[in-house]
Amino acid sequence: MPLMNATASYSSDDVRVTINKHGARQYTRMSYPLHSGIFTEVETKNHILHFNLNNEIIRAKGKGKDWPHPHEWLKRNMGNDWIYYSTGGYTGVFEATGEYYLPNLPYKTNGMLGGNPFSNEPVDNLIQSWPETLSAILNNTPDLPIHVSDFLTNALTHTSQDLSQKADRLFSICGGRSTVLPPDARHVDYNVIPITISTGCLYKCRFCEVKNKLPFAAKSNKEITSQISSLKNIYDKDLLNYNAVFLGEHDALQTGPQIIVDTLSLAYEQFHFNQSFVSGCKAFLFGSVTSLMNTPDTFFKDLQQLPFEVYINIGLESADQATLDLLGKPITTQMVTDAFMRIQDINDRFSKTEITANFVIDDDLPATHLPAFLELVRESLPRVKPKGCVYLSPLKFGQPSRSKTFGFNRLKVLSRVPTFLYIIQRL
Repeated sequence: MPLMNATASYSSDDVRVTINKHGARQYTRMSYPLHSGIFTEVETKNHILHFNLNNEIIRAKGKGKDWPHPHEWLKRNMGNDWIYYSTGGYTGVFEATGEYYLPNLPYKTNGMLGGNPFSNEPVDNLIQSWPETLSAILNNTPDLPIHVSDFLTNALTHTSQDLSQKADRLFSICGGRSTVLPPDARHVDYNVIPITISTGCLYKCRFCEVKNKLPFAAKSNKEITSQISSLKNIYDKDLLNYNAVFLGEHDALQTGPQIIVDTLSLAYEQFHFNQSFVSGCKAFLFGSVTSLMNTPDTFFKDLQQLPFEVYINIGLESADQATLDLLGKPITTQMVTDAFMRIQDINDRFSKTEITANFVIDDDLPATHLPAFLELVRESLPRVKPKGCVYLSPLKFGQPSRSKTFGFNRLKVLSRVPTFLYIIQRL
């Protein structure tokens, strides 16, 4: 590691500061908090705060009896959203999402699990008051080492307003906020660098609440190169903690093989992913039935030569025509079936690509929807598949439901592909 990432510690009776603490070198699913990357940790009697290599706050948790759970914490992402990670009882969350912790989001989403931890006073207070904790250490601790006082001073310049403005600069670089990330981004805890290689999508489905109304249009190589240069500057020193990109927006696969391969190659070089503290290298993107069926096998062969594991998420939604028509999705059940079969074929033949699929669930869908779904994910497959997750997304946002959760569990047991809930998350 470069000298700037050497670990240095300071402790007194009231505070402990570890600068450039080395966390896990890969994203690992554990039933207790295991944070990856290099960060600075500030621990007091009441709080634990984490800061990235740009000295910007990224995580926080309380230590007192009023904190909801000793293994639960807050995370702040590059879009400046605070996300509360709850255990949800561990087993139920892991079965439903594939992760041990449930991200509780500060905006309305389609999750069937979780509550509203942001209404909990200690949680809200910590989001607002973490700068006071740093100021108290800086002003009330005698004989602070210079490296600790310099860190505290620098971290305090990254106020809530400053972090919000930085998020706005990120959105400006990418042409707008990433309103939805592929569900597979859970494999890197949604820590992705967004690169917009195209805008809009092909279908404009009537049910969709997260995509924009822009017509599909590919970005030029010049525009993509400029984006990557600006992203490199805004992530700055903390690039060392990243190993993944999201190619946006909503149907990046339609952009075409050459642009995707060229973008991934350039991003790997410019973001210095070969030097990332976090091992592995991943890319995430969305595709459509049309773009998937039009993509030649040579593209997936080319991906095999890149240093990335590539996850492509396809919105199938239903294998039932009445449901597709109700959703306003302009495709046929035959197209869905053909796409699902091609997904299986690609996943079987290409080790560095995983294609996943989304389906909707809702009590008010036609009675033919679930039988058609089970015909596809169970009856059409001769054996259980180890890859190619299917994600089920509730149509209605902000309506947790125990009965829907029971229904999901039944479908999960019957499915012959890994099946999870899709909790829509933005950047």
